[in-house]
Amino acid sequence: MDSVSAYINQFPEPLKTRLTDLRLLVRSTVPEAVESISYAMPAYKLNGKPLIYFAGYKGHVGVYATPDGQSQFKDELSSYKQGKGSVQFPNDQTFPMDLVKQMVEFNKSRIELNLKK
Repeated sequence: MDSVSAYINQFPEPLKTRLTDLRLLVRSTVPEAVESISYAMPAYKLNGKPLIYFAGYKGHVGVYATPDGQSQFKDELSSYKQGKGSVQFPNDQTFPMDLVKQMVEFNKSRIELNLKK
C-alpha cells in the first residue's frame, strides 16, 4: 500500500466511510501530523513520534493509540475488545469518534510535553 487513500479505497462501504471519517478526524485534530502507511496501515506521527494508527477489518476497526492513549482511557474503553496497544471498535456499532478524538489529543499533548523536556 502506498497511500492512505489507496488503503481506505480497498474496503467496501460502509467501512470505507468509517475509515475516511476517522482519517478526517485525525487530520483535523492534528493537521501537522505526518500521514503514511506503516505496518500496512494508516499511521500518523507528530515530530517523528507515533500519534495513532488504525486499520480496517471485516468485523471491526482497530485503533492503535500507542504508547499511552489506550491506557489513559481504560475506563472509557472497557466495553471494547482490546489487545496490547490496540482497541477493536465493532463495525456493527456506532464508532466513538469523540473518544478517539480525545485519545488523539492526549497523545498530541504527551508528544508536545516530551519535546519541551
